[in-house]
Amino acid sequence: MKFENVSVDAKANVYFDGRVVSHSVYFPDGSKKTLGLIQAGEYHFGTAAAERMEIVAGACGVVMDGTGEKLEITAGGAFDVPANSGFTITVGEGICEYVCSFLP
Repeated sequence: MKFENVSVDAKANVYFDGRVVSHSVYFPDGSKKTLGLIQAGEYHFGTAAAERMEIVAGACGVVMDGTGEKLEITAGGAFDVPANSGFTITVGEGICEYVCSFLP
């Protein structure tokens, strides 16, 4: 995955004592994505806007708030999260790399 003609925040978004780190990428049309790394562990994220998480390397398990169903996502896979919701993501080992797109 490659992005052209973008602006990037050099300052990282750091969560969970540095175990999840991302950078914001801004596109000419005004849209934004974040690119990040998740180290092994379990983390809960809340969402204000709807988003799509694309896994570009590694693997993770995901449980959407309000469900008990665990989705297993590997590189090349993705999952959508509704606005005003949340999810718990678990990385068993290694690092999971992702691209998060904010949906209209």
